[in-house]
Amino acid sequence: MTTTRLTLTTAALLVAATLYATPPAQADDTDPSQPPVTEPSATAPVKIDPTDPDLKLPEGATLAAPKVLDIKSVVEDQSGDERREDTNADVTFALQAEVLFGKDSAKLGDEAKARIATIAEEIKKQNATQVRVFGFTDDLGSSAHGDVLSRQRANAVQAVLDQDLNDPNITFEVRGYGEQYPIADNSTEEGRRKNRRVEVTFPRTQE
Repeated sequence: MTTTRLTLTTAALLVAATLYATPPAQADDTDPSQPPVTEPSATAPVKIDPTDPDLKLPEGATLAAPKVLDIKSVVEDQSGDERREDTNADVTFALQAEVLFGKDSAKLGDEAKARIATIAEEIKKQNATQVRVFGFTDDLGSSAHGDVLSRQRANAVQAVLDQDLNDPNITFEVRGYGEQYPIADNSTEEGRRKNRRVEVTFPRTQE
């Protein structure tokens, strides 16, 4: 009888261990650059006692000054030809190369100049005195050619901005980055089109 009891007890322990054993670890296929998906908790939040002395400031202490966190607003026109990004600190306009230039060209047309004039008005509105003009291309062709073309296009946009603004107090930083810093996938034409762009950035100084 004793032997039977030990056998049954051992079997029961084995069954319990099987039922409650931790499942084997699995490889995490999620993108580490993306935050994990969070689900709402099924339980109520922990109740906080408003009279708890640990929640009060020590005598003589003061709260830090309020601070507005940086918020980005992105507006893109329906065609995707122009995009505007606003943060607490800067305004950035991104114009697709196709609406500014012909293929493999750095010559601006009348429609392109009209778009740049709109950006100049916003620079005046913000009373900005520093303007960055950066050119970018896709990864087709040689890297050296992309560097030269992107710089030529940035120079062309800067020249029109300078003429429209006509303000000696404004300084420009002009660069051509070629295929560096893509904002879309270069393996598709749609992505390459987004990467062929000129960006104009200036500080937000309007109250």
